[in-house]
Amino acid sequence: MSRSTRTAVPASARFARLPSLTGMRFFAAFLVFSFHSTLPPYTPFSGGSAEAVTHAVSKAGWLGVGFFFVLSGFVLTWSARPGDRPRQFWRRRLVKIYPNHVVTFVAALVLFAWAKNTWKQELPNLFLLHTWIPDAKTFQSVNPPSWSLSVEIIFYLCFPWLHRMIQRIRPERLWLWVGILTAAVFAVPAIAYAVLPGSPTMPLGFKASVWQYWFVWQLPPFRMLEFAVGILMARIVMTGRWINFPVVPALLLVAVAYVVELRVPWLYGMSAVTLVPVALLIAAMATTDIAGRRSILRNRVCVWLGEVSFAFYLVHDITVHVFVDRFGLSPVHSAPAAAGLLAAEAAISVFFSWLLHIGVELPLMNRFGRTRPPLPRNTATGTGGTEPDNKPVEAARAH
Repeated sequence: MSRSTRTAVPASARFARLPSLTGMRFFAAFLVFSFHSTLPPYTPFSGGSAEAVTHAVSKAGWLGVGFFFVLSGFVLTWSARPGDRPRQFWRRRLVKIYPNHVVTFVAALVLFAWAKNTWKQELPNLFLLHTWIPDAKTFQSVNPPSWSLSVEIIFYLCFPWLHRMIQRIRPERLWLWVGILTAAVFAVPAIAYAVLPGSPTMPLGFKASVWQYWFVWQLPPFRMLEFAVGILMARIVMTGRWINFPVVPALLLVAVAYVVELRVPWLYGMSAVTLVPVALLIAAMATTDIAGRRSILRNRVCVWLGEVSFAFYLVHDITVHVFVDRFGLSPVHSAPAAAGLLAAEAAISVFFSWLLHIGVELPLMNRFGRTRPPLPRNTATGTGGTEPDNKPVEAARAH
């Protein structure tokens, strides 16, 4: 292995933004949008087109969220600094995610969810406790994508301890631990199939019981395995153990893994199959920024979309519900018209995401989330020196 792969990343580079990762966030969030907007109750397509499109993107939401969880561990580790107190870290994270959650919670409740949910389902959602409850009407209540914030809150609470633990792993053993945690992720659906009941079944045609789905997809301790893989990948890059795997092969590997996900038993296709390809892609893209190599994701449009991606993640499903539940705009008979309707839903979601970003997210982060002065401009990445954001679907201006 080349000497360069054994060279640790300089400390000054570790705290710089990684704009290509910011650009990737919107595309990951768009995968989630494509999944939600083409589910049977909401797809604008009809007939054979509906079946084909729904099948093609039936794992896109799993891929997008899995990407977010791995990326969350990576960027939290990348931006962690000596002397940062847990209480300060937790405050920044809470200010980052909770106001957006409250605004979209209220919007969803007013626009459609009040007629579908009871207060017993709404209160756990409001306080981000709903992912712990093995009831589909609860963990999918009000604004369904918010379940992942319940998981992220646990990531944040555990990160100071988990980060210290992983820092103690010797660099030459980091890849071994990636393999161990990957095996553990594969073991989770195996346990679910072997132990948990096969009924009642999940709605929306999901091929799993509520218990199996909750155990594999919703339960924070098991999703933390992916988060920990992200921490390990950041440590691999920072300690010079990266294998110089290029971006394009990593992206192709993700595509191949996605095709495999469509064919393996359903629970294995939720996150296990794409975990390693996604982790390789994140590290490959990060090292592209570190080295200052050309990246199409560093352009202004991609970075801006990445900055509003956290808001987009929380807004898009509300838009989809309003289009269908309030306006009855789905389905349509023409495939081009259906694609145009999806494009309109996406564009409207981006617009309201921008409003949420500039009206709620940025002002509150500027007021309550900044505890450090900006860093000097980093010449390697060509970006400003504020700390990168620490959540996969959060905006790049997290601190």
